[in-house]
Parts: sequence; structure tokens; C-alpha cells
Amino acid sequence: MERRDDRSRRAGTGRGESPGAIRFAEAARSIGRAARLRGLEVPTFRSPPGLEGVQRTIRRRGASATVSVVVRGRPWGAVLADMVEGVAVANQLDSRRADTVRAALWLAVDEPALAA
Repeated sequence: MERRDDRSRRAGTGRGESPGAIRFAEAARSIGRAARLRGLEVPTFRSPPGLEGVQRTIRRRGASATVSVVVRGRPWGAVLADMVEGVAVANQLDSRRADTVRAALWLAVDEPALAA
């Protein structure tokens, strides 16, 4: 029987992470960088949420927030949408600012070099 490490290595990660986890981490870094450049608090991103049956949760602890997203078995666009929306919700943005921020964050995950 094949070990998980062997499957991950063949997928090109080399450290035992799944390709989805690496992609999630890269998206979190890009979104975080773009949010920081706009003066926003960057939530912690993690996967999966601690609650069964939900696609995304946001937990607040004082001034910080954690956005947890289901990655496995979902379209990548849905995962990104939850991450982008998580930043807007965590920062409690009004509708006008949230719209502007969402556009910038989508640009960051679509073309990271252009988002700066």
C-alpha cells in the first residue's frame, strides 16, 4: 500500500503536504500581502473549519480573526471566494470599502505581481 508521503512527493510537494494545502498557503500569503498593503488586519487562514457541515467559519479573538475554509472537495474558486470574503468580514468593512477591497484581493490571487 502506498504511503501518503509517497503520493505527495509524486505530486511535486516533496514535504508531505497535499497540493491543495500548498495552493491554500500561497493564496493566503497573496491575499494577506494585498490586504496589508491596504491597511487591513490580515486574519489567520486555516483549513478545515472546526465545525462539521460548514464551508467557512470566522472566529474573533480580541482584535484578531481566524478564517477557516474547507478546501478538500470544493471548486478552487469557492475556496478563494471564502478567503476574500473572510478578509472583508474580519475587518468589518462598509459595503463601498468592501467592494474595493474584494476587487484588489481578487487581483492579488489572479495576478499576484500586479496587486502590489
